Amino acid sequence: MKPTVSPEPPTALAPSGPPRSGRPPRFRFGFRLRPPRPAVRPEQAAALLAAAVAVLVSCTGDVVARSYPFGPRARNVSDLGNQYVPFHAHLWDLLHGRADGGLLMNWQSGFGSSFLPDLGTYLSSPFALLVAVFPRDEIDLAVYVITVLKTACAGAAMAWLLLALRPGRWWAAGLLGASYALCGWSVLMAAVNPMWLDGLIALPLLCLVGEWALHGRRPVLGALVVALAWIANFYTAYMATLGAGLVLLLRLSLSGLPPRRLLAAVGRAVRGTVLGIGLAAPLVVVVYFGTRHAYPGRVTEFRPLAFEYLLAHLLPTSYSFSNPAVYVGTAALLLALALPFHRAVPRRVRGGWTLLVVAMTLSMRWEPTHLVWHAFATPQGSAYRQAFVLCGLLVIAAWTSLSYGPPGPRALFAAGGLLALVMAGAAGSMPARHSFTLPIAVLAALAALTGLALLGRAEAPGGTGGTGGTGGTGDTDGTDGPPLPSGAPRPGGRRRAVLAGLAAVLLLGGQFGEAAATSAVATRSRATRMDDHSPWGARRQTQAELIAAADGWPRYRTDPGREQTVANDPMEVGGQGAQYYSSLTSDVLSRTLTALGDGWTSRGRSLQSLDNAVTDAIFSIGARVHSPPDPDQKRFPQDGSRTTVSRQPVPPLVTVRPSGTGADRPGFGPSPYRNQELLLGARVYTVPRLTVRTAAGRPARFGVRLGPVAAGTKGPRPTITARCRPGSEVYLWAPHLSGTARLAGAPETAPTGRFRSDRLATAIAAMQRLGRVPASGHLTIELSPDATSTVPDGAVGCLDTARLRTAVERLTSTGATEVTVSDGTVRAVLPAGSRGTAVLAVPRIAGWRCATGAADAVPAESYHGLIGVPLDGTSTSLTCTFHPPGLRLGAAVGGVSLLALALLGALTAVRGRRARTPSTTTRPPDRADARVAL
Repeated sequence: MKPTVSPEPPTALAPSGPPRSGRPPRFRFGFRLRPPRPAVRPEQAAALLAAAVAVLVSCTGDVVARSYPFGPRARNVSDLGNQYVPFHAHLWDLLHGRADGGLLMNWQSGFGSSFLPDLGTYLSSPFALLVAVFPRDEIDLAVYVITVLKTACAGAAMAWLLLALRPGRWWAAGLLGASYALCGWSVLMAAVNPMWLDGLIALPLLCLVGEWALHGRRPVLGALVVALAWIANFYTAYMATLGAGLVLLLRLSLSGLPPRRLLAAVGRAVRGTVLGIGLAAPLVVVVYFGTRHAYPGRVTEFRPLAFEYLLAHLLPTSYSFSNPAVYVGTAALLLALALPFHRAVPRRVRGGWTLLVVAMTLSMRWEPTHLVWHAFATPQGSAYRQAFVLCGLLVIAAWTSLSYGPPGPRALFAAGGLLALVMAGAAGSMPARHSFTLPIAVLAALAALTGLALLGRAEAPGGTGGTGGTGGTGDTDGTDGPPLPSGAPRPGGRRRAVLAGLAAVLLLGGQFGEAAATSAVATRSRATRMDDHSPWGARRQTQAELIAAADGWPRYRTDPGREQTVANDPMEVGGQGAQYYSSLTSDVLSRTLTALGDGWTSRGRSLQSLDNAVTDAIFSIGARVHSPPDPDQKRFPQDGSRTTVSRQPVPPLVTVRPSGTGADRPGFGPSPYRNQELLLGARVYTVPRLTVRTAAGRPARFGVRLGPVAAGTKGPRPTITARCRPGSEVYLWAPHLSGTARLAGAPETAPTGRFRSDRLATAIAAMQRLGRVPASGHLTIELSPDATSTVPDGAVGCLDTARLRTAVERLTSTGATEVTVSDGTVRAVLPAGSRGTAVLAVPRIAGWRCATGAADAVPAESYHGLIGVPLDGTSTSLTCTFHPPGLRLGAAVGGVSLLALALLGALTAVRGRRARTPSTTTRPPDRADARVAL
């Protein structure tokens, strides 16, 4: 028999009227009648719409720009091609068991680098694991898909947050969520720095955690969300946490809660944040210590740009590197500009959100607050990495304006006037000088104004408050209270639906068009202003196959070669070399290789391969790939050569030097040739006296600037002359030479030295091999500078190859007889009676500890920048282990935080069970205990 609702008249135990506290009525048998849940909740529909729009716009922009994977234009510009794609390729190798190393050590880059800090900086996002499902030769597509998915998730998270802050039209929340995901910071900056997109996702999620703290809900889940955000990318998560804190403080100030409950909400928020960061400590602390040991690079002084640049970046299709990209879409900008004039919004709400947006904007232009946003260090490169927080605040302000109903004519007129002032102020700035920027901005503004006006007509007369109506309490001084009631059904429903549909079409169409155009302009502009790299193709495939065939690790290293394809070739095509580009490139590695004559870019954090016979012997490079210049880089023309592999006998990874340890050893000097000899332990170079002449044939002092020579000219060139032993190999060390160098009279097959440097000290050139000294002993080097260059004293070194062979044979005979390498451990078997210093051809970065025989491990010593272990002749085994600095401390903090979170979860569960226990007495609800509706 089906239960029926009791027809009995109300009694004292069942009062008449609506159910108390909004509870649904009961069946007569005690079952509670619940309304059916909708198939899709508004939050879910808004999130799906935001994600779909973000994906479609991102792909459409790349289609218009004819960019990978929808066209021939390369997408992997600058750090995207040099860092992020290779790091994801290395992660692919790790996940498939094909990498040299593990979570602790990356044996492929920088002759052995700490990998856990790089993992926490570039690869700790959960999205990064998706590379495992793609083929290895589709790593570029994998990174593209991950980037688009992150953008979609950011839009979905923001749309969900907006409806959590205030109810309203789900499709409007979805469009504003997409506006946030497709903001200028996202498509201009983060699209080529995919790790930053995790911060774009983190901001709305952390704001949602703040809402839970405000209402005393989900304490455990909130801490886990904070932990996930900080693990995914701690750098942008730090900025997102600051932004979410500002939003929470504003929400608290508008809540009208008594001081005791305000303090309780703040305490819950702080507790969840501290626990979440504590859970992420095992990774965050390791990254922090990694930055302390990294090469410092250049100290940058913050200088705010002209205000019109900021105004220009509010407009679509504006692009300029290192500027605050705060474009959020014209409709969202209009709604945010209309907020101060929207009389349906309570005055305190209008004032609070307007003040927060203005304060955030000013904080980007004042150095003390600028430093706070960037963890007290002005970043190298783009200086406004916190701009996504301002974009988020603009979108939330826009939603606050719309959730009280579409702005009326006066508010829209005021917003349109402010937008016109923005266009006028930005008209003369560089980012807005595209011929199409202002026309697209005007068209987008017309579409947005018309759409908002139609939406206002659809809601008039009367109001629906939070559901999108225009009604309200007028220009009141209230708190951000509950949405206004819907009211009775109004006539003309079909007409209103048509108007609302037209408004949605206009708003969506305008947003889609301007966002796709902005994305396309950004993609094309980056490709013309930055170095770009083709996706995986024949060049990389050939290099990878040759390296795999020659690989002999750990008996010897295989270097991918001097002519690099990307700055992290070893991670992308395999092998074990000096090449390494990371924000965490160690100071000791950079300084050691520079002292040996190596070159670098990115102010010392992108180290290059050093094609030199002596350093090959020092670092046990037994095979080396030789490739023609990368055709993607137009700096040097193709020379018609093929990709080949050369092999040479080298000592093992662990050698024994007779010298002692400690301060008695001489340090590096100014000559890279003498520095190489110090590490080798033998004199193998002749450094002759030089004569430098200008293109006019006049003698020049060392350090005198040599002017550039026009490409293709056959006239006289600057020269360097010297005398060396016939048959010896000639090397040229000119760190501040930009261009090429060749031995005069050398055959066409002789190598050409290619040098890359600049006057801004962001790049210096590596030492180059030029061929052999002719039988006369007289050598002339012809220089072809392509920019103003200098040549130092002692620039030429002549290598005696016979002496080098003798030194290699000696090191091989006294070196380790067996070497095994695992993730963070090197074990070597040494000849009996070995004395002096065991030298590992590995940079002595912080975290290495070594032991001989059964002795206890002690911190490794430094042997001219490499790992040195003193030997007393009693041990025949050597073990060195690596532990990243900060790992133990981070693990301890993480363990304590996990325990505290478990206790919090248990306490929350007990309280929830007690709250669900039925009470024996019935009392009306206490209005003071009711949750405030913000």
